[in-house]
Amino acid sequence: MTMPWPPRRNARRPLAPRVAVPREPADPARIGRRVVRRRAKGMDAAAVAAALEDARFNARQASRHEDLAADERRRAELGEWERIDRLLAAAAPGTVYDPCTDNVVRAELATEAAAAAEREAAVREAQRIAARADELQALRELGTLEQTEPREGDEAVRDELTRRAGWHVQADIDAWLARALAAHRGHYADPAARETATGLLPQPVLAHAALLSALTRLVPAAAPGELAFAARLAAADTEATADLAALLTRTVGPADPAGSPA
Repeated sequence: MTMPWPPRRNARRPLAPRVAVPREPADPARIGRRVVRRRAKGMDAAAVAAALEDARFNARQASRHEDLAADERRRAELGEWERIDRLLAAAAPGTVYDPCTDNVVRAELATEAAAAAEREAAVREAQRIAARADELQALRELGTLEQTEPREGDEAVRDELTRRAGWHVQADIDAWLARALAAHRGHYADPAARETATGLLPQPVLAHAALLSALTRLVPAAAPGELAFAARLAAADTEATADLAALLTRTVGPADPAGSPA
């Protein structure tokens, strides 16, 4: 019996692209300064002065060649030799250069460590967003998204899902967030989270949430399906929907922290 070729595969939902760890860009000037510091370690003022003269001679030679004149690393090396020369000239006689006691070097290392920590934090956050987007996508396919409580950072997850969809609006995700925002569900129970959401969610979602909030206080017994038109209104005319929500809110009054009319 012959096997079909290619072998039949089961359909699978494509995985989200892996988050690439950003690499620190190469910096010729920084490389040049580090090379000089390694060479200068243990040198006294006389040795550094001699090395500086060599660096100046090499710089003059390089200036005669167009392809070397703009060498960023070479300029950085010369500048570092000059700085270390000044540093030892101001130090006590017999002092040798030690990068570990160089305040400039220590400040640079602290800055680099902080930048590395920021990059690592950004990678972790991107990984969290990607994992949460996978989770919400699975819940959408299972039809259980509506039973899911929103979490802090889901606004960024919405953007990730939209990016994956080629920047098409994800109507079900937007509606889910709007309903959660209107009902103060999940992390939206915190007024500060709701305030933050106004700067993270697009205007149609915010208008949808505002209209839902006013309608549920005006008609508390309304079933969720009866208010589905609010999403269509917000998508069709966001500004008019926001105006309607403001008018209804003035009519029924603002909600108290428990979500009932004041």
